[in-house]
Amino acid sequence: MEKRLLQLPTSNSFLLFGPRGCGKTTLLNKCFDSKKAMWIDLLRPAILDRYQSNPDLLIQEIEGLSRKEQPKWVIIDEVQKIPKLLDVAHYLIEKYKINFALTGSSSRRLKQQSTNLLAGRAWVSHLFPFTISELPKKLQTLDYILNWGGLPQLLKYTKNADREEYLRAYVYTYLEKEIQAEQWVKKLEPFRKFLPVAAQMNGKILNFEKIANDVSVDSKTIKNYYEILEDTLLGFHLPAFDQSIRKQIRKTPKFYFNDRSLQRALEKNFEPLKTQTSAWGIAFEHWLITEIYKLNVYQKKNYELSYLMTKTNKEID
Repeated sequence: MEKRLLQLPTSNSFLLFGPRGCGKTTLLNKCFDSKKAMWIDLLRPAILDRYQSNPDLLIQEIEGLSRKEQPKWVIIDEVQKIPKLLDVAHYLIEKYKINFALTGSSSRRLKQQSTNLLAGRAWVSHLFPFTISELPKKLQTLDYILNWGGLPQLLKYTKNADREEYLRAYVYTYLEKEIQAEQWVKKLEPFRKFLPVAAQMNGKILNFEKIANDVSVDSKTIKNYYEILEDTLLGFHLPAFDQSIRKQIRKTPKFYFNDRSLQRALEKNFEPLKTQTSAWGIAFEHWLITEIYKLNVYQKKNYELSYLMTKTNKEID
């Protein structure tokens, strides 16, 4: 397993957010393989059904053990599938001082249900696809990172055809399991049309009205679509800078997918990039900004990132 830059807490409960396939479960396995821990994987249908019908079952299971038998850690994978388990975790943290490691590939359902995020009792961490320094040495090249990004599963493949197939499946899974299953959009077809447009608009100042016309929906729906992308941790908004906060809020942001491979998959464009071309330069800018964004989060710098449009219409990110 490649070493990750993110350092997880070892003595306090935490929430770990990150997009599907970024390595959350693998990282937890490495951190907790030698610790006394209870695992609850909500991606397994039988386990999901078990706790969905009765979230308090976890309390019964813990209280059925002696203090000596009780786990020091409880790991719940994809906790957003049963938000009520956060209330259960809150109770068990308070009463039995058990630590929880809770992962999620979406914050949308938690936000929609005004879920208890443990009121400071659990710290919040974020994991992303690999930065360039986290890749194996032989792949720490601009050629690899600009063409294929940093999704960990891609390291399993040596053939580009296999990488393309994985990315197509990744996008399909996102549509079917995250969007359609959760019913976050009333109609899936407009959202399908939106995704490649969003990929083409990656890193550009967003024109919601124009995108709405391309997708045949209204601009309010487009803004909601971008919120879905951000809530499912596929990307982030880069706001415009202005010395006046009031004016800054009124300016249109940019949006960046947090990994190059996601943009390529949504565009359905896997043509190899050639150096000294405009496409290579655009890809380099995308990678550099997402790299800065990830390092800012991992190193807890808390810098506010933004882009600046000068009076002569020059962009500075």
